[in-house]
Amino acid sequence: MEPAWAKGYTEEDYYKLPEKVRAELIDGQFYYMAAPSRIHQKILMELSGTIRDYMKSGKGSCEVYPAPFAVKLYQDKTTIVEPDISVICNVDKLTDRGCTGAPDWVVEIVSPSTSSHDYIRKLNLYANAGVREYWIINPQNRTVLVYFFEEAAFEVGQYTFQDKIKVKIYDDLWIDFAELI
Repeated sequence: MEPAWAKGYTEEDYYKLPEKVRAELIDGQFYYMAAPSRIHQKILMELSGTIRDYMKSGKGSCEVYPAPFAVKLYQDKTTIVEPDISVICNVDKLTDRGCTGAPDWVVEIVSPSTSSHDYIRKLNLYANAGVREYWIINPQNRTVLVYFFEEAAFEVGQYTFQDKIKVKIYDDLWIDFAELI
């Protein structure tokens, strides 16, 4: 008989966590998250607001959700993440609990305790799940890595907080980090 710890956790376990506990479920394993820093929250608020304003101006039909917001990437019930920002263009993916399926654009803001999680584990998860665009914002280094995963146009770009960055999933949305922060 397999020990209980070996079977891994599922979606049911994730939704039984206490409300104040922030964790992600990846391949049946919980990864707990510390409270974010002030600069993390400032970037989250300003960037979410910029994206929301763009949507409200009638230029984007997608919806933007800041963390905490549950994203069940696969149907297997063993992987639920909470990206810092999720942009979903197919409203059929939205449920009362969050999003089922890959968002079109995901933004993660790196904390010192989560850097390998965001740069490696989540990069692979998002690419394999079908996320179209993935941004990794590092407040400590003041850098932004942009991954565009579309097969015909795979791109990786590295920027600083002094740059104006094109959002690839839109024709006319640019994020000016010099104005944002």
